Amino acid sequence: MAARTIGSLPVANVQALAETCNGFNDKIPERYIRTEARSEEVVTGHGSTLAIPIIDLSKLLDSQSSEEECVKLVSACQNWGFFQLTNHGVPDEVIENMMNDVPEFFRQPLEAKKAYSQLPNSLEGYGQSFVVSDIQKLDWCDRFFLHVRPVESRDLRFWPTNPASFRHSVDVYSSEVAKLSYCLLEFMAKGMGAEPASLLGMFEGQPQGMRMNYYPPCWQADQVLGLSPHSDACGLTLLLQKRDVQGLQVKRDGKWFAVEALDGALIVNVGDTLEKLRFSCYLGLHDMIYLQYYWMNCCCLSSVL
Repeated sequence: MAARTIGSLPVANVQALAETCNGFNDKIPERYIRTEARSEEVVTGHGSTLAIPIIDLSKLLDSQSSEEECVKLVSACQNWGFFQLTNHGVPDEVIENMMNDVPEFFRQPLEAKKAYSQLPNSLEGYGQSFVVSDIQKLDWCDRFFLHVRPVESRDLRFWPTNPASFRHSVDVYSSEVAKLSYCLLEFMAKGMGAEPASLLGMFEGQPQGMRMNYYPPCWQADQVLGLSPHSDACGLTLLLQKRDVQGLQVKRDGKWFAVEALDGALIVNVGDTLEKLRFSCYLGLHDMIYLQYYWMNCCCLSSVL
């Protein structure tokens, strides 16, 4: 499991850094300044909302509309690799509990959060990801990553006890999103003309993780990037984005499109592993398959398969 064998060099806590250099005359450290943050076109507004596909799970599950919605699902995966999922069935209470507990964790004093810091050669816990050199440009973001499934893979040293409901919220949320992920995989397989059992079997028992990202306010927001441009190496990423703060962008045809999260929707990202499986026609490719669940913005919660 790559996340257990690849560590990250220690760097300053961004949340603490933001508190010390968030005045008009304060300068952001050079390693965080990203010229590319303002150099590329971003499509925003009503047009971008229409551009990002929207898939309705209730229509996928309805026999009368399933075939038509499945065609839309396949098109979204092939042409965008992203879509917003409405009527996904994850209970509001489960989402609200996560929305409350994750920010509460990040609001704790730095020393309290450090009790869950990553260990050498591991990405699990509180810290950064993939910092491999002392000159590397850095994201304006603090992260917290957990292995959530299979249950026996959990290392409770990294599971906070404050807030008191945190562990329970993560357990319930990860369970709900895992069921949703397998449901989506089934419809993706059907839409591609593949046998659903063959695809689901590849993911069964594979590791699932949850990454929580916190992006502190920055008065020079046009100088920094919360998260460097990337593709996800996993199978699927389900992203829960904080409703009142935007930031996610998707690149297509040389342009960045701002994703304006719909109220109550989850954002689904097709990862590199599924892309490889598509080109191999689901025959014999057994790369490490990973399911990730994200929490984005002031917090970003990402569930990964």
